[in-house]
Amino acid sequence: MQVVQPGFEVTSSSDRPLDPIELVSYDPEWPLRFEAWRRKLAAALGPTARRIDHFGSTSVPGTPAKPVIDVQIRVDDMNREDLYAPQIEALGVQLRSRDNDHRFFRPFADRPRDVHIHVCNLGSEWARKDLLFASYLRHDAAARAEYVRDKELAAARWADDRIAYTEAKTEIVGKILVRAEAWALRSGWTPG
Repeated sequence: MQVVQPGFEVTSSSDRPLDPIELVSYDPEWPLRFEAWRRKLAAALGPTARRIDHFGSTSVPGTPAKPVIDVQIRVDDMNREDLYAPQIEALGVQLRSRDNDHRFFRPFADRPRDVHIHVCNLGSEWARKDLLFASYLRHDAAARAEYVRDKELAAARWADDRIAYTEAKTEIVGKILVRAEAWALRSGWTPG
């Protein structure tokens, strides 16, 4: 779940040719791909990475998704990029944007776009909401079906525009998050 935020800063223009949105059926290899990235990131970052989690649609079994693993790394201070950015970039991904909530890394242009790495502050609301959304989709089949329907419609309409695709999902994400917050209170869910 990514919602475009005001104040989003792109650090450079796009370095990729047309990169259309393509949703594919859930792949049981996705958790294994995440685990491989988690191990590499943990080794590269050591104690700087307080938590490394899999989120987004590839973390929700049975959910179609872009075949891109979303990794969330929580650190004590994301403004201290010197403690993590060079180490992450050494793994073949580059810092592409900054905003007040997180830093975004993706593979260099000559590599497949198979992972997105998001660095945020430990205890941040941004981190919590992304993890809550994925947890709730894993828990609630009806919410998952709603999200998949709207996501497929957005991909069909905005296959050539990643920003429009993301914005088209904003309404359903907001509606599901309201229910997810109520579920979190009832169940005692925490992001870990």
